[in-house]
Amino acid sequence: MYVALVATQWLYLAAAAVVAVICVWALVDCLRRPAANFTAMGKLSKPAWLGITGVATIVSVVGVVFLSPSSFFMIAAAVGAGVYLADVKPAVSGKGNSWY
Repeated sequence: MYVALVATQWLYLAAAAVVAVICVWALVDCLRRPAANFTAMGKLSKPAWLGITGVATIVSVVGVVFLSPSSFFMIAAAVGAGVYLADVKPAVSGKGNSWY
């Protein structure tokens, strides 16, 4: 039983590390995009997305460092970064949402 609990904790920690990497990726990508592209494509402004991805990065890194990867905030961080990477990044990169 103890082995299962330890394995579960390691699995949660690995998932939290993946979320942290995705959040950092979203933040760095958001920093690289021109602010004019955000408003031209009808998305939230660049400062708004920098705030969303920045808070997501802080929450996810704190979750990994303090070993609390199964919190609700970690899920919210993953959703914030995921929305940026799936919806906003293709639009502001000049490639558009050509997948649908």
